[in-house]
Amino acid sequence: MSLFAAFIYSQALFLVLVAYFILNIAYSFKLKHIAIVDIFIIATGFVLRLFAGAQVTDTTLSMWIIIITFLLAIFLALAKRRDDVLLSIEGKETRKNIDGYNLEFVNAAMVLMSGVVILSYLQYTVSPEVITRIGSEYLYLTTLFVILAILRYMQITFVEQQSGSPSKIVLHDTFIKITLILWLLSFIAIAKFL
Repeated sequence: MSLFAAFIYSQALFLVLVAYFILNIAYSFKLKHIAIVDIFIIATGFVLRLFAGAQVTDTTLSMWIIIITFLLAIFLALAKRRDDVLLSIEGKETRKNIDGYNLEFVNAAMVLMSGVVILSYLQYTVSPEVITRIGSEYLYLTTLFVILAILRYMQITFVEQQSGSPSKIVLHDTFIKITLILWLLSFIAIAKFL
C-alpha cells in the first residue's frame, strides 16, 4: 500500500523505497551475516532514508550530507558491532557474523572512521560551495563540537562499554545533547552573524 502511494506521489520516491525494501530483504536473509558488508548495508539504508526524505520535502541533498551520513552510520554500526563482540566474549549469543569481527579490528576501524568523519565534516565546512551558500568562511569553527561529540561517543564505547544503542546514547547522554545543541547554535550564529 505505501509503495503504491509513493508511486502515485513520486516515481523517484517509489524507486528509493523499492531499493530500500530490496536492501532490507537482502540484509535480512543473507547480507547481515557477512562481516563488513553488514555495516555498509546499514549505512546505505540511512542514505536511502535521506533520499526518501528529500523526495517528500522536495529538498536537494548536497554531496556532503550524503557522505557524512554514510560515514557516521558506519562509525555507529561499528560501535554496535563492538558491543556484539563484547557480548560474544562474555559467552552470550549474538549475530552469526560476529565471527568476522574481533575487538582489535572493531576498535581500529572505529578510530579510523572517527577520523574520516571529522575530516569529512571539516572539508564540508571549508568547501567553496558551502562557504558561498552559508555566507561565512568561519563555519569550520563548529568542527570543535563535532570532535567533542565523537570523542564522547568513543568514551562511552571504549571506557563505559555501552555502545549497544546509538539512539539511546544520543537521547540520554547529557554531554552529547549539550554538545549537539552548542553545535546547532554555533552553526546558526555563524551563518547569520559571521
